[in-house]
Amino acid sequence: MLFEVKNLTYCYPDGSHALDMIDLHIRTKERIALLGANGSGKSTLLRHLAGLLFATSGSVSFEGTELTERRLTGSFGTEFRQNVGFVFQNADAQLFNATVLEEVAFGPAHQGFSNDEANERAYETLRFLGIGHLADRPPFRLSGGEKRKVAIASVLSMNPEVLLFDEPILGLDPRSQAWFFDALEQLHAAGKTTIVATHMLDSVSNLADRAIVLNERHTVTRDGDAFNVLGDRVALLDANLLFEPLREALGR
Repeated sequence: MLFEVKNLTYCYPDGSHALDMIDLHIRTKERIALLGANGSGKSTLLRHLAGLLFATSGSVSFEGTELTERRLTGSFGTEFRQNVGFVFQNADAQLFNATVLEEVAFGPAHQGFSNDEANERAYETLRFLGIGHLADRPPFRLSGGEKRKVAIASVLSMNPEVLLFDEPILGLDPRSQAWFFDALEQLHAAGKTTIVATHMLDSVSNLADRAIVLNERHTVTRDGDAFNVLGDRVALLDANLLFEPLREALGR
């Protein structure tokens, strides 16, 4: 089992729940869409899977080892960080180097590659994603979509086996969305595990084979084949992913 989530509960300092008794099993090479309205806990769950947050109660394990602050400070933590990549919703949170090339080479350089090797891996990643022409550009001069692509490249350059994406197509134009769907398909063909958090139901068929729905009570209300989950109007309405009166008014 890749990830095992048992009775995961996470509370804010005021005692309110962001996640409540989550149970999940995630296997290698799965393509998963994590669905939920804003505030349902999608980002919080991804951060637990990425080892950036830790349970108030319950547990999250990766390949049989529980993710705790103590374990992630040792050799296991180094291996985990190399195997699990996280792409933030806000690309600016990941971009801090002077050029795109330096940004994408940063991860490999800190994995022990020489400067030449890190730069070569960065160039390969940029070419793979079709954005090699951005190599010498400073990130602050990129468009929002270009920043998102560079943030993805900075994670891919470390060649993780698991990729966690937080609302990756939010705000992207149709061409950039198609670019992301194609990149995701190539990652899946390469055997990567991908988990994408989104509230955009019309994109799920391009993202995943399995869908997990979080409701506004911060619990899992549906988990299964993506096609079947998208057909469960009751679960989607309960999760505030559909608004029936508006759909009826539009004649849908």
